[in-house]
Amino acid sequence: MLYWLLKEIQATPEFDLQIAATGMHLSPEFGLTYKEIEKDGFKINKKVEMLLTSDTSSAISKSTGLGMIGFADAFNDLNPDLLIVLGDRYEIFAATTVAMFAKIPIAHIHGGETTQGAYDEAIRHSITKMSWWHFVAADEYQNRVIQLGEDPGRVFNVGGMGVDGIKNTNLLKKGELEAAINFKFGDKNLMVTFHPVTLEDETSGQQFGELLKSLKKLIDTKIIFTYTNSDTNSRIINSMINTFVKDNPTTAVAFSSMGQLNYLSSLQFVDGIIGNSSSGMAEAPTFKIGTINIGDRQKGRLKADSVINCEPTKESINRALNTLYNKDFQKDLLSVKNPYGDGNATKKIMKIIQNTPLPAELKKEFFDL
Repeated sequence: MLYWLLKEIQATPEFDLQIAATGMHLSPEFGLTYKEIEKDGFKINKKVEMLLTSDTSSAISKSTGLGMIGFADAFNDLNPDLLIVLGDRYEIFAATTVAMFAKIPIAHIHGGETTQGAYDEAIRHSITKMSWWHFVAADEYQNRVIQLGEDPGRVFNVGGMGVDGIKNTNLLKKGELEAAINFKFGDKNLMVTFHPVTLEDETSGQQFGELLKSLKKLIDTKIIFTYTNSDTNSRIINSMINTFVKDNPTTAVAFSSMGQLNYLSSLQFVDGIIGNSSSGMAEAPTFKIGTINIGDRQKGRLKADSVINCEPTKESINRALNTLYNKDFQKDLLSVKNPYGDGNATKKIMKIIQNTPLPAELKKEFFDL
């Protein structure tokens, strides 16, 4: 999601781009995607190793601590004037906490959003309080960041970075994509992306099992699975994905990481996204495809009319699938508007950081409503 912003910074003479890669980017289990960063023409200045092999709550806490140690050394060596971060994950929480202690100004992208089923919500709002500039995706999110006490003059609605990426990317044609991912699309196709609901007690296996029960009943349907991120209890989901693909080799395929180009290109040729990923809320509507949003992980986010909410039960998921393929619903998708904007977020962010001086000091007054 940061690709186009990195390219703009890289091409701007007055800026010196420095990249610190961490978390899943450095993990063989999740595809060693730092190689994708390098393949796209970027230099990684620091690699901050932090992930443990376990996905327990204790391991996540320890990984965050390791991240803070690693970022303390990285920022001391790089001495950045500004840290730009996107999102709400614990890896970013580690980086921003260190930057705050080091008095490095922080620009935070995609603040103000709510995800009531995940601890990402608390992390996201914490990063907001540590940040100086805020680049949000919608008016509602802008208002929420201000509600958290941030100066309205430093809160900017630039739209969603995912939409920006879609508009700027030359997506692959079907034949090119099929060759790239070694997968043939069928008459019906679904993208499945499901992550743990981290504020629930070990529901990953049970909820994902209900989804798989529904998928097993589908006829003449090809399924693309993407692995989870490195959250608490994520590995059980990946194991269940592997078993399903092994049992259904002609109709299902799984990727630890598709890469942004392949992933976005695939959304052109699937009937919908099913799972609980933010991508189903923020990117899928731009492709005029449906999203089946399962459970509470994304509860509270803005959603387009293309999003079908359902409970994490086989019966509820089956009803949602019936809605997805309903002719009237499919017709209505053509007029869906994405609440995360129409693109151009990168240009807006660049204009602001180019024309706004760095703060002399990072003392912030709480903005009372």
